[in-house]
Amino acid sequence: MIEIPDELAATQSRFNGAAGRAFVAALPDLAARLLERWGLRPDGPSMYGMCALVLPVVREADGRPAALKLQAVDEETAGEPVALRAWTAAGAGAVELLDHDPESGALLLERLDERRPLSGESDVREAVKALGSVLARLVAVPAPEGLSTLGGVAERMLAEVPERVGLLADAADRRLLADCAAAVREVAGEPGDRLLHWDLHYDNILAGRADAGRAGEWIALDPKPLAGDPGFELFPALDNLFDADEVVWRFDALTEALGLDRARARAWTLGRVLQNGLWGAEEGEVRLAPDHAEIARRLLGR
Repeated sequence: MIEIPDELAATQSRFNGAAGRAFVAALPDLAARLLERWGLRPDGPSMYGMCALVLPVVREADGRPAALKLQAVDEETAGEPVALRAWTAAGAGAVELLDHDPESGALLLERLDERRPLSGESDVREAVKALGSVLARLVAVPAPEGLSTLGGVAERMLAEVPERVGLLADAADRRLLADCAAAVREVAGEPGDRLLHWDLHYDNILAGRADAGRAGEWIALDPKPLAGDPGFELFPALDNLFDADEVVWRFDALTEALGLDRARARAWTLGRVLQNGLWGAEEGEVRLAPDHAEIARRLLGR
């Protein structure tokens, strides 16, 4: 038997309704089938995120530690095995995919050191630099065919602006989101073709394990793959471990690490504020998240 965290069940029920509850209910049988099929034995307590259950396991054939990731497949996660294979082939610093079950979307991944997320580093500026180094390696890889594209994301966002911006209660928020939309319009015609992670914050980077030959290496996991401009990747590193006075420093450090045009990167980062604001309005939020609004203001020089 595996433990299903109450928090994962609650999150799935809240955001995915009946489908989320069905996903959680099916997890024990799915885990049992894959443990048997891939010759795995459990090796510690389960872990979880917003949409996945992760079981530490050991491959019985060779004794290799691994992680069995069980997740509900949607538009954001469908390309994960494709992206991980591309990054592994390029030696780009992402977690290695050991096996994949296309029917369920389950992934067998190399085991990282879950005790050492990048978010735990005491010097946040050093963490920003480490994230920039990881991100530079990831976005150097061209996006494989078939992934969702930033061009499509931008087109949908801009189409939603007239209706959703008007749902915000505060005039300053409405103006700020309109300015974000204007910035996106300026770059939407050149959405880029790099392989993007889309969610690279400090908790999505873990230390490698010495027994896998990756001691001292920071490794990215949990991508939401997208083909597009690397400037769209910077927002999570500004928002996670948020510090208003560090926004511009972090932005400059990341654009330098990736060799990005600062104006284009700013426009695409404002695009992330726009995206989150539109999502919030759809869910009934009537104000922008304060941290997101502050990031936009700082990048706009306000």
